[in-house]
Amino acid sequence: MRISSLPTRRTAGIALTATALTLASLCCATEASATTRPSTPQARTAPAAATVPLSIARTADGGARDVAITIDDGPDPVWTPQVLDVLRGYGVKATFCMIGTNAEKYPDLVRQVVADGHRLCDHSVSHDMTMDRKPVAYQERQILDAKDMIEKAAPGATVDYYRAPGGAFSPAGRRIAAEHGMRPLGWSVDPKDWSRPGTPAIVATVENGLPAEPTVLFHDGGGDRGETVEALRTLLPWFTEHGYAFTFPVRTAG
Repeated sequence: MRISSLPTRRTAGIALTATALTLASLCCATEASATTRPSTPQARTAPAAATVPLSIARTADGGARDVAITIDDGPDPVWTPQVLDVLRGYGVKATFCMIGTNAEKYPDLVRQVVADGHRLCDHSVSHDMTMDRKPVAYQERQILDAKDMIEKAAPGATVDYYRAPGGAFSPAGRRIAAEHGMRPLGWSVDPKDWSRPGTPAIVATVENGLPAEPTVLFHDGGGDRGETVEALRTLLPWFTEHGYAFTFPVRTAG
């Protein structure tokens, strides 16, 4: 009996050794995983494919007789639909620079803007015109949270630009935007329609102040935009009559 039991004891010993080695390997793998797992939330990282310049775009994408229409501060349930109607009537595509909280509140309007073939621009969460004097972490939240709000309102849509409120760009803000695929966007013509100077004044400022490849700033939010709507009714056919074609702001060129 003693001789016949030896192979069994030997086999059992081998099995116990293999089990111990397996447990040791699992333990080491668990410890290694624990050491590489971050213990605190990480900052948002930029998409790998995001390659747009840091410089502020102020021109239309095309030739000297191309013009980019940009619309700020919406979406607004009263004025955005009227602006969209005018643009649709003249077959014009524009870039809508949206405030994050407005996009979150009126997602149907964001989707309508996209459905009509317009482009989207991040205009921060709360339109803080002192952005450039705030900590970088604050700027990052304002820019990237607004981007998230706009994208959530219109799933699948891309946000191609970032326009700082009041033009309050900082080097950090431009970097954050560009790293996340948004070209910093300025303007070359500002008729100050937000101040409601009267439709004739808005029209005159645009007609008399056009550089080559103009990017023109209008508003569909932030107050009564009736003058802007009427100015667009006058200016859009005027552009066509004077040989301009409509395009979007430059995005990838320097």
